[in-house]
Amino acid sequence: MTYLKLGKKQTNTGSSSAIKSKKLDELCSPSVPSESLCASEASGDASLESKAMHAKMTILVHNDSIDELLECPICSNSMFPPIQQCPSGHTLCSACKSRVNNKCPICRKDIGDIRCLALEKLAESLCLPCAYHQLGCEQMFPYYSKVVHESQCSYRPYSCPHPGQKCLFTGGISALLSHLRDSHEVDLQNGSTFNHRYVKQDPCSVDNVTWTLTLFSCFGQYFCLHFEAFPLGSQPVYMAFLRFLGDEDEARKFGYCLEVGGNGRKMTYQGVPRSIRTHHKTVRDSHDGLIVQRSLALYFSGGDQKELKLRVTGRIWKEI
Repeated sequence: MTYLKLGKKQTNTGSSSAIKSKKLDELCSPSVPSESLCASEASGDASLESKAMHAKMTILVHNDSIDELLECPICSNSMFPPIQQCPSGHTLCSACKSRVNNKCPICRKDIGDIRCLALEKLAESLCLPCAYHQLGCEQMFPYYSKVVHESQCSYRPYSCPHPGQKCLFTGGISALLSHLRDSHEVDLQNGSTFNHRYVKQDPCSVDNVTWTLTLFSCFGQYFCLHFEAFPLGSQPVYMAFLRFLGDEDEARKFGYCLEVGGNGRKMTYQGVPRSIRTHHKTVRDSHDGLIVQRSLALYFSGGDQKELKLRVTGRIWKEI
């Protein structure tokens, strides 16, 4: 639902005004200022009905049709200044103007350099809910600051953290867990300690798709342990690191340690899990984890270089 505040009725001789004014008039009804509405939605103060009794010269729109006015017909995204219009009043976003070769997609007239100032002013009066309100975000924002919030909203969906393929799935944590287990057959283990053995028959053949992913449930949260092989310079390396199924500020409340070894020797690493908001390749390329050179990994495995056998143990804890 979109909320709109209008002041005095304006007249405009432009062609876009003639096309949109009738639609806007049909949508309008008395209400409160959008600034007051935003504050009311965010803080849960007095009801809209009580505020409407004291409102002056304001109009509230309870209709999704107003959103359609600000939707680009080409890319279906919300339009921001400069909003372009053709001589007949059809609008589109400036990014799509070149995509249609400066031709209106509706009437095929040349678009030119006409801006729809009336629609830009209209957008300034809107107070909109976050795009992720169905996922739990209850805040509302002025039209032009809404996108900034949504890029950082803690309720925005998570991308699939599975490293083996370019999976396009997005969703909340519960949906993500079901997706990983059902679509990628990832194991989910309970507990804050783990002991894993990684075996590779041909340790001399290492590429970017050698990976393993395991899920852990502890402290009421979920973590995923990555084990990957990739070339670092001219030599392959093996890397293990932990990611947190949640945002970065929550991930910093936990710590973890990893240990790998054999033949009486061992390597340890201690760090903070990274949020799955950060792509696994970004974590890998930052070397934020336990890294083992292939020559040392083979020595841990027995030294015969015929088979890689690495045992990685670790623990997760919650910081006090």
